[in-house]
Amino acid sequence: MMSFGERARGERLERMRASPRWAGDGFRNVQPILPGLRDLSAPRPTLREFLRNDGRRVPRGPLPAVDPREAWRRAPQSGLRATWLGHSTVLIEIDGDRVLTDPVWGARASPFRLIGPKRFQPVPLRLREMPAVDVVVISHDHYDHLDYPTIRALAHDSNIPFVVSLGVGAHLEAWGIAPQRITELDWWESHRVPGTGLTISAAPSQHFSGRGFQDRNATLWSSLVIRSDRHTVFFSGDTGLTMEYESIRARFGPFDLVMLEIGAFNAAWGDMHLGPRNAIKAYELLGGRALLPVHWGTFCLAMHDWDEPAETLLALSQARNAPLIMPRLGEATEPAQLEPPTPWWREAGAVRAPAAAPETVRIAKTLPWPLD
Repeated sequence: MMSFGERARGERLERMRASPRWAGDGFRNVQPILPGLRDLSAPRPTLREFLRNDGRRVPRGPLPAVDPREAWRRAPQSGLRATWLGHSTVLIEIDGDRVLTDPVWGARASPFRLIGPKRFQPVPLRLREMPAVDVVVISHDHYDHLDYPTIRALAHDSNIPFVVSLGVGAHLEAWGIAPQRITELDWWESHRVPGTGLTISAAPSQHFSGRGFQDRNATLWSSLVIRSDRHTVFFSGDTGLTMEYESIRARFGPFDLVMLEIGAFNAAWGDMHLGPRNAIKAYELLGGRALLPVHWGTFCLAMHDWDEPAETLLALSQARNAPLIMPRLGEATEPAQLEPPTPWWREAGAVRAPAAAPETVRIAKTLPWPLD
């Protein structure tokens, strides 16, 4: 199936093998796991538990959403504006240029059309309704960050350049993106995007990669730093808490906007995802001016209530006086014009979803993709 992607070969593979992150047969995290991040005694949820989607793991109805096109017709007063479009997809307007992070318009975080985590609701606007974008950045190759139907649409309809983690370009080429449109970065490498005022840099994260049974860690995972002459934005991708954030701050900070993942956390994989509590700690290590949470409110990828990341982060930010941005889907926000966050997600509530059918569970036990 084309949605699984392609393995790196030739010169691309040789470059990957030359990376300090390469460990014989794949990439590895280079920093030790901080104490207390992972509970080794915590059981990992089964696929059956993932597929049930019961309790408060899904919202009761559509989430409040805004059509951002009217806002996009006006330039941001401060020069920096971010529009959360769901999960880790954000349109960043930065001093006249536009950056799209981890674009996912597909209905499921899955290689299959009928099986796998289904998004709560569509993106607030169709991909073809998006304004012209100057560059797409992709942190890693998991299905909720690298989406086959979205990339295929971008391959056919535009000449947008892509800046991605090392090795991810093999997937893009297999899906129709011309090689000259792809720039792959190892950690601490940077790329000046032609025709723009932007520099994109890859930085460390604590995660993993893979789209099937036999490609675990075959491509690199990264956080990304987006810089113009006036502003700097940090995008975590997926990550656990790591002290390398101090090095990122020293090299690239201060940050006008820090975007950190807060959803899909679990004690069994606390070293691979931040969750809201460690997101606050990461924010403090990075020294950002404003925090925009991502990677929540779109897919059911863990066992917690769908809105628990938002509620916990809101309480923590108030206790620590952290400047938090919590926009509705499609709501364009400027970090320089912070207002107290409104808990809009409480309007959605939750519903008890029906259990998955036995046949669906049986098929799902064979699924090769990482849930995140």
